[in-house]
Amino acid sequence: MKKRWLCLISVLVAVLLLGAAVAEEEGPFTYVHDPRLNPEAMADIIENPDAVYGFSPSPESKRLGTYAEYDWTDPEFVAEAQKTRREYHESMDTMTDIIYRMRDEGATLEEIARAVSAERNRLRLASYDDPEELAKVKQSNLETYGQEEGPTPDQLFEKYGDWTVVLQKAFSSNMGMDACCGLYDEYYWLYIELGYVDPDPADAPEIVVTEER
Repeated sequence: MKKRWLCLISVLVAVLLLGAAVAEEEGPFTYVHDPRLNPEAMADIIENPDAVYGFSPSPESKRLGTYAEYDWTDPEFVAEAQKTRREYHESMDTMTDIIYRMRDEGATLEEIARAVSAERNRLRLASYDDPEELAKVKQSNLETYGQEEGPTPDQLFEKYGDWTVVLQKAFSSNMGMDACCGLYDEYYWLYIELGYVDPDPADAPEIVVTEER
């Protein structure tokens, strides 16, 4: 009887140790491309070890501060936020198609930015199903920009003074929100195309090794 109990205890200990080893191996979620190396992304978020994807919006951020009140440690909430965020990106697929097609054709940055800006205006107007709401938006654009479609590429360039910024503004892509939603790696290629990150960055943080004494 004693031997049977000792055997059972040994099995239980082995199972507990195996479970601990698996948990340690899985560890917290980590990105292949580290958002901490991207100042533009980190301007709106903070590291949060308890968050599902390791980051949450910063309460100090002007752009994402209102989202800091939500529970980014809740898997269900984050899954819904991820779904909404991915739908936002997918709504601009025609814009990314323009980037790749024109880039492959040898177009200049200015030419690409002009085409993408025009497509962004088209998508904005197409998103309104209510004719009355669409009419209001067109009237507002007419009063603000002088045409119903929205701002022209030239007006945007006059405002920002850089075609790269014009292109970035067309997407309004917040990399910090992507990091909070688990999408930073998925859309990393877009950050490269928009000029937010270097095409060949050092993606891992520097590891400092101290000598043993």
